[in-house]
Amino acid sequence: MTSQRRGIHLDQSELLCKKGCGFYGNTGWQGLCSKCWREENQREKQKQIQEDWALAERLQKEEEEAYASRHQKAQSQPTVTPFSKFEERKTKEKSSKVNTVTKFFTPSTKTSKKDACEAQSSPSPSSSTSRHSSVDSDHATREFIDFLKPLKSGREIFKQCRAFTESMVYKRDMAADELSECVQDFYQNLSDRLHTQFKGSSEHVESVMDEVEKYMMTRLYKEVFCPETTDDEKKDLAIQKRIRALHWVTIEMLCVPVDEEIAEVSDSVVKAITDVIEMDSKCVPKEKLACITRCSKHIFNAIKISKNEAASADDFLPTLIYIVLKANPPRLQSNIQYITRFSNPSRLMTGEDGYYFTNLCCAVAFIEKLDGQSLNLSAEEFELYMSGQASPHRPQSTGASSCSPGSSTLGQVHKRLDLLAGLGERQEQVMEKARQLESDLIDWTDDVEQKVQSVLESFPPETQNPAATTASGTTPAASSAIDSDNVENEHLPPPLQPQVFAG
Repeated sequence: MTSQRRGIHLDQSELLCKKGCGFYGNTGWQGLCSKCWREENQREKQKQIQEDWALAERLQKEEEEAYASRHQKAQSQPTVTPFSKFEERKTKEKSSKVNTVTKFFTPSTKTSKKDACEAQSSPSPSSSTSRHSSVDSDHATREFIDFLKPLKSGREIFKQCRAFTESMVYKRDMAADELSECVQDFYQNLSDRLHTQFKGSSEHVESVMDEVEKYMMTRLYKEVFCPETTDDEKKDLAIQKRIRALHWVTIEMLCVPVDEEIAEVSDSVVKAITDVIEMDSKCVPKEKLACITRCSKHIFNAIKISKNEAASADDFLPTLIYIVLKANPPRLQSNIQYITRFSNPSRLMTGEDGYYFTNLCCAVAFIEKLDGQSLNLSAEEFELYMSGQASPHRPQSTGASSCSPGSSTLGQVHKRLDLLAGLGERQEQVMEKARQLESDLIDWTDDVEQKVQSVLESFPPETQNPAATTASGTTPAASSAIDSDNVENEHLPPPLQPQVFAG
């Protein structure tokens, strides 16, 4: 009978943008890529603006009618109506936003050599920026300046990036989505400028944007990571508690094709766990994505060794979920949101970084919605395990119906546990026999001592041989061999005699 696969299946089309643009989507963007998400946001904002204008016009009309009914005579001076105030505020906000974005990309008219030297040396940040500076941000600044020195437009790029980061410090009270929009607008405008005015190739523009992201996000990390205006911290605690409650989930329930008894596989699993935990220690979105990519490659390596064949997408996602459950990475939701909001959008839309990050988002979403059906358990069993009232019983061997690598591994573990239990019983029997042997030896020793004592008592010590005594009552001493005659003395030469010589 053909068994049904219990593992987690995810069609690759589910990873792509729902708009069908071909880029990777993201659960944080409601399944859209960053490009479509921004376009959708712009449409929503335009719709909201139109609704605000319509509301303002309606309020103006009502106010004018009420004003006309109260005052029959016409006013000589025009009054400031609520609509005019509303229009003035909207116009001011719009012009402020345009000026803010424009001033970062307006070349400076003063391009003296002195200014270039000052820009390439140590820049003098504002007092507010200096209060938030750290060793990491200073190091990132020096590296960014060194990178820009060979570039003809390096001075202008640095001035724009520095001005933008300094302005972002004063926007810490803004909503996270608004902060993200400001950063993404800056990325887009700078990238367009590099492609047009600076005439840079795609590879060159990408390398410059990587350094721009590293410099900016290192300096802004404290302000934009897990901001107080969001519920990121609450989500972190929720997913951490959720993963702890799922500690009982086994590798067989997820149908993970990994055999951890193989030393190389176990080593890859440990490295994958280490990499996904290390993600929280990085400040730059690109570096956090690099941790996710390394983790994913270790997972693919573990699957390949276990199965002796290349891993498939259906193998990768369950294993990634298993790694996340074992690692329980710190501030998981905050890191995902940080990457989503402030990473260079092109990096999340294509390439291996975007693919692995999208899978990580899917894995977290799966963990949040995990139920008994996903693990081939009944609702009652799932609730008992989640509440800690019971733990999964030892699964029986089901032959072809189980996932081969995981089931065989667990079967070997249980078999060895049974052997250990048998060895414990045998050891107890050996110890019991050893104690019995020790008691027998003590009894035998006592019995021998008693017999020897009995023999000694039967032969008193005063009994002696009378012939061995002399008349005086003493026993003659044995003659020494040195006093006996030496029968070979006649064969010796005569002793030497002293002789006197006449002088």
